Amino acid sequence: MNPILLTLGDSVDQIFKSFDLWVFHFFGSMQCTFLNYIAKIFTSLGDEAFVIPMVVLGVVLSFFKKTRKYGFSIIFAVLIGTVVTNVVAKPLFLRIRPYNTLQGNADYMGWYHFAGSLSESDYSFPSGHTTAAFELAAAMFLCFRSDKKKIAYIFPLIALCTAGSRVYLMVHYSTDVIGGFIVGTIAGVCGYFLMKLAVLVLEKIKLNDKIDLAKLFKGITEKTKGKAAPIAIIIAVFAIFLVSFIPLLSEGGEQVCAYSGEYDCLNAARVDDEKYPAIDGKEYCKIHWKQLNSEAK
Repeated sequence: MNPILLTLGDSVDQIFKSFDLWVFHFFGSMQCTFLNYIAKIFTSLGDEAFVIPMVVLGVVLSFFKKTRKYGFSIIFAVLIGTVVTNVVAKPLFLRIRPYNTLQGNADYMGWYHFAGSLSESDYSFPSGHTTAAFELAAAMFLCFRSDKKKIAYIFPLIALCTAGSRVYLMVHYSTDVIGGFIVGTIAGVCGYFLMKLAVLVLEKIKLNDKIDLAKLFKGITEKTKGKAAPIAIIIAVFAIFLVSFIPLLSEGGEQVCAYSGEYDCLNAARVDDEKYPAIDGKEYCKIHWKQLNSEAK
């Protein structure tokens, strides 16, 4: 691992230490069992178990002229946000999760365990859940706002709650969330305008009208007076949410990384993951598996 890049992550810790700790204290002071469940509801909306199926839904929506702009916006926004967060920012900053770096802070660790001891397997900055929430929120806000629908304003509100949930659950620094907000918002805006470009291209080559599966469901649309599609989409999104949320109810306390060095890593171990097989019979998180595997070579 490159010590120069590690210093970048350490520098963020040092520069924003007081601010991040103050925010942890703020959220820690309001913790209760009820809010734990609320936080898990919102945090599930940024989980890959929610985002990946939403991209699949976006692909489906892209085959219908009426919903194509929503589908394209989702796809482009998520692609941009994922590349910037997971391919560029996280490997660049290499910021360690707070439940690893703050193990000597009794207050923080108490809040972390009370919130459920959730853990991730990668680096901390920026928050991937927050990025995902805001890339979807920004894209959908612009799409619905262009249709002059007031529901547009609910998307940023949900994204803000998702961002807050990551700090409340003590799995991210507040500065991780701010970074995710910036990346996600930019990704969502870019996704929206790329959608407009893609639709314009389809219109130029006269495919926008030809690619429309709505013709296959014309009978159903007429019988339901156009209500079938919105209901189907709502049901699909709710089902995706349940798939993401329900596992969170029992999450926490899973097998953690076997790494023990400058700290005892509490990242989630990649148990039974073919991409990250056990090393000497021990399971590691993504970070330390890559580190140990690289050293072995």
